[in-house]
Amino acid sequence: MNQGTTLPSQTPSRFDEGSTPTEHPFNLDAERAVLGACMHEPGIIAAVRPVLGDDAFYRPAHETIWRALLAQHREDKPTDPIVLTELLQQQGDLQRVGGPVYVSQLADAPYGTSSAEYHAEIVRAKADLRRLVTSAVRTLQRVREPGADPEAIRSEIETEVRAERERALASGQGRLSRFATDGWSFVKESGANAKPLWGTSEKTVWAPGESLMIVGAPGVGKTTLAHQVIFARLGLTETVLEMPVAPSRRVLYLAMDRPKQIAKAMARRVFPTDEKILRERLVVWEGPLPTTLDKEPDLLAAAHQADTIVIDSLKDAVSTMVDDSLAVAFHNARMRALRNGVEILELHHQRKATADAPRGQRPSLDQVYGSTWFTAGAGSVLFVTGRAGDPAVTLHHLKTPTGEVGPLDVTHDHVRGTTTVDPTKDPAVLLRNAPGGLTARELATILVGGDPERADVEKARRHLSRLVDSSLATKTDGIAGGVGGGQQARYYASARHLISVG
Repeated sequence: MNQGTTLPSQTPSRFDEGSTPTEHPFNLDAERAVLGACMHEPGIIAAVRPVLGDDAFYRPAHETIWRALLAQHREDKPTDPIVLTELLQQQGDLQRVGGPVYVSQLADAPYGTSSAEYHAEIVRAKADLRRLVTSAVRTLQRVREPGADPEAIRSEIETEVRAERERALASGQGRLSRFATDGWSFVKESGANAKPLWGTSEKTVWAPGESLMIVGAPGVGKTTLAHQVIFARLGLTETVLEMPVAPSRRVLYLAMDRPKQIAKAMARRVFPTDEKILRERLVVWEGPLPTTLDKEPDLLAAAHQADTIVIDSLKDAVSTMVDDSLAVAFHNARMRALRNGVEILELHHQRKATADAPRGQRPSLDQVYGSTWFTAGAGSVLFVTGRAGDPAVTLHHLKTPTGEVGPLDVTHDHVRGTTTVDPTKDPAVLLRNAPGGLTARELATILVGGDPERADVEKARRHLSRLVDSSLATKTDGIAGGVGGGQQARYYASARHLISVG
């Protein structure tokens, strides 16, 4: 956020209590924020231009400065306050807009550039309201004229309303055009095939442009797992649970839930050689946010120049977890951040009633605490089951961007803050250690630890098929059933797989 001279207090930015209906609404702070952002980053002008439309600024001086900015931008010239002051001087407008001091104050206004489009929407909304006020006043004047014709007045009102709707539609189309793209670009160039943030293209835990939610009861290692992913995003490690993690530029950690315990847990993985990276690329917010994300959805969009945000935990980011409308409001905040290129990792809790479920039992999304809209908007949901403090827990992938990961039996090392996969439940290891091969049902029986259901068998079959596709296994087709009964397809570890592990 840019720091500088605080602008002098001027007229109010919204209706005061007791104001008359004919007063014009405006927000000078939003107008200053837009102009200051445009001076710092000329590219913002193209983004806010379709939002503002024509005659959006309430203060004439701001409208003059805006038109000077547009002129510079059209000619691909600088828009910094020095160049702008010179241009306004040449046009004879400098003193009329407040002189060089005011232009410099606009550039030094304490607002960031990342929220310029949202500030522009505020300016546009106020301009629309002023237009409606003007129309209402004009109608009132017509009504009071001698011999006023109701039909003629009604017709004029309808014409003005229709024109206003067309103007609003044009403004809306301008806002949509900022993010709209043609079908080919959407399919081929929008990053849908980008490499996962965590995992592989076949088994993705965290996909770019989609949030990851890690859910579980207190004490099962959600934070331990999240910290490993964060440190990998910072480039301190390359993999988590034997799956690759893509690097990040800068991480913003919202440590809202017991920040001292979060710091203590994170310290297990911090070494003196990590100081430079942690100082430069990890930003931590301690304690409650200044407002909840359902009330201020733009808060995530301006993320201290971070391209990754960790929300720890979700219950502290919204007013209440059970209200569907607030969950949708939070999802809007989540999507605005994702649209701006910020990746989201969320830590969340399960319902208390399901905390004591058997470890081997597969959880479901309805066991996640709060409105179903929280998980509906998430791209991926990992659910950790186990007893509080138990080093051995199970990861279930309840919502998947691509192929399902796990279930994985994992072990937390609470001293080092690391988590490892239990190799006895790795399908590749199990197949390698089965000289007679395995059928899908046999593998499913081992993975679930009992009588598998049809879904478990199909999942095991997908595991085995992926091993065949990667040349780590071969398949012998089964025999269809008949009088003598059938025979299931059987999978064997390939020679390549056996040699690769010695």
